[in-house]
Amino acid sequence: MRTLLVTAAAMAMLLYGAAPALAQHSAPSPFPVQRGTAPPPPQPRAPTQAAPPQGVAAGGIDFGQWRSAEATAYDAAFRTQIAARLGGKDAPAVQADLQANGFACEQGTRLDCRIEITEGGCLLDWYVVVDEAGVHPGYEKTCTGAQPS
Repeated sequence: MRTLLVTAAAMAMLLYGAAPALAQHSAPSPFPVQRGTAPPPPQPRAPTQAAPPQGVAAGGIDFGQWRSAEATAYDAAFRTQIAARLGGKDAPAVQADLQANGFACEQGTRLDCRIEITEGGCLLDWYVVVDEAGVHPGYEKTCTGAQPS
């Protein structure tokens, strides 16, 4: 035990004595210090879509009473309805159906359709993604701060 303590003390003295020498001979940082020069983060974009109706939309999707719905239960019901409605359809047919119900769609390596709105301090997002594995719908509600009653 005494040998371990003596060895640890000797190593500490060596490192402590070598630290100033190491600091003097270290290479300069490749990252210059320029405090306060980073651009500010982008402002969150305000959703520009109209809120879906309470109940059935013109294209036939039933959005239900989404304003008063509990998010988890509403998401499960929305997923079930969209999967039954759009399952087995190809991307162009899904896109046409969703756009008739107020969704904005983007086609890339997959089809992404969504309705994004803000209401009462909350971001509400209905989405449907179509890829080679099928149709993947969902609903998310994200609120910041205290929710209005």
